[in-house]
Amino acid sequence: MARRLEGKRVAITGPRRSEELGKLVENMGGIPLYRPAQGTVLLEDLDLRNGLVAWASHPPDWSIFTTGMGIDALFDMAEDMGVAEDWLNILQNSSIAARGYKTANVLKKRGLTPIVRDDDGSTEGLIRGLAEHDFQGKDVILQLHGDPAPRLVSWLEEQGASCRQILPYRHIAPPREELDLLLADLIEGRLDAVTFTSGPQVRFLMEHAAGQGKREALMDALQGPVIAVAVGKVTAQGLFEAGVPRVVAPREERMGSMMVELAKYYAGETEPLTGERKPAPDEKIGE
Repeated sequence: MARRLEGKRVAITGPRRSEELGKLVENMGGIPLYRPAQGTVLLEDLDLRNGLVAWASHPPDWSIFTTGMGIDALFDMAEDMGVAEDWLNILQNSSIAARGYKTANVLKKRGLTPIVRDDDGSTEGLIRGLAEHDFQGKDVILQLHGDPAPRLVSWLEEQGASCRQILPYRHIAPPREELDLLLADLIEGRLDAVTFTSGPQVRFLMEHAAGQGKREALMDALQGPVIAVAVGKVTAQGLFEAGVPRVVAPREERMGSMMVELAKYYAGETEPLTGERKPAPDEKIGE
């Protein structure tokens, strides 16, 4: 029997590839509702230039990358500054770590091979890989992904490393009225599922609900009639940390896999993850 979403109203909160995801929902028999919970990504032009200058003038022992998009943004800026070749040489002479298969693939296209990879697409998985190396007295540059990474930074500093952070881009909230509509749809029962493809989408929705005094009502909806759906483990963990009790997430970080997993949930073929039940070791849920 085909796995489908007949009649299910599914909110799409991510701005990237939203039409593609909506079409997939329609093809599976569902009804997509476009409810952005994240605004346009803004590049931090001046900060990026300053960061590259500092990177080149004081090359680190370790370069840690967390997104392919961030790497591309850095190389684009390096090209614009006329220092791309010099920066590439610096990277080739430093130890490189990468979180996520997309990040590793972008590095590979640049001729760079990370010596440390996560084992499951998560920050915790990256830390497990880094733990095999000595960071005492090491200088580390960490490329972030639009949000801070306090857990990773704290761990590096606990190991004795000096950590510099560079943020190629940052996420912003969508217009207030869009968050109002999403929140109302959730609380008033006009949705069956709500999808999230990044942590900032979760954060912006939760902050908006709290500001409206409706966080408790939102949580009631997410543990009742509405199921939260995450594209991967990192986003799922962000939902758990926000207090969402159950999340549907695929083994592999793919938008298509996310919707198939949701259909399996409605068919009674799979159970949602909970904050208490961690994914099995072979569940490669990554971002």
